[in-house]
Amino acid sequence: MSAVAAPSLQPNAGAPSDASAPVGIFDSGLGGLSVLRAVRAVLPHERLIYVADSLHAPYGERDDAFIVGRTMAIGEWLVAQGAKALVVACNTATAQSIAHVRERLAIPLVGVEPGVKPAAAVSKSRVVGVLATQVTLRSARFQSLLDRYAGDCRFVCQPGHGLVQAVERCDTSSPELMALLESYLKPMLDAGADTLVLGCTHYPFLDRAIRDIAGERLHIVDTSVAVARQLERLLGASALKNPDASPAVAPRFFSTADGESQRQLAASLLRIEMSVEHVDIPARSAESRTL
Repeated sequence: MSAVAAPSLQPNAGAPSDASAPVGIFDSGLGGLSVLRAVRAVLPHERLIYVADSLHAPYGERDDAFIVGRTMAIGEWLVAQGAKALVVACNTATAQSIAHVRERLAIPLVGVEPGVKPAAAVSKSRVVGVLATQVTLRSARFQSLLDRYAGDCRFVCQPGHGLVQAVERCDTSSPELMALLESYLKPMLDAGADTLVLGCTHYPFLDRAIRDIAGERLHIVDTSVAVARQLERLLGASALKNPDASPAVAPRFFSTADGESQRQLAASLLRIEMSVEHVDIPARSAESRTL
């Protein structure tokens, strides 16, 4: 799987100075585990806290105010846990919330966004498929990426309705999932696409299913490793890389739901046996969400 992207990166004033503090990672659900997997590989000495807001997943079917409110609430909760940096491991939350979060949280942030630029660079047929949530595809941030980097490429954009829910219930290969995924990929292949942008962090867990359908006809652009490398650069620039060279303790996992699907997915796809702690992170009030 290719891992190329241009994720958001910008140090924030007032960042914490404790390099041994944990990095916070959050997603609307389980998709950000694909980013956590990459972060553990690139930064094996860092302590990690992962929050899945599975009670409210998927964000791709929520309105903008709700997404901003949840992103801020979870970001503030992670800061209260001592997080030295935050990875918004959700394309939808990045598209709708990252600018607001940067203004309000005094820690370095990394967001994720669809790999439009690298896809345009590698496509030989000049036709690229994009699989993402409806909210990501309609966002001004995504349209800006197309305006800046699409060039002479034609981008065939497909909302992945139902795919996040499938991953959330640990379904990556059922006949129903395969039929749904094929209905999304076939028009791209018929249009001549030779590259596929995975515009949601849940979708890398469907890599094998995509390969079963498309074979090697599609070069897959996934942001996970690029996000981890960007986090590495950010921590280095902010003097926040953990100086302890001993292996990091296992990540701590939290879920706003029961956490069982998170435990199962981590065990089956990440080979991490873990317990998941339930956390209640109340929505921010309407007044505090006014931006």
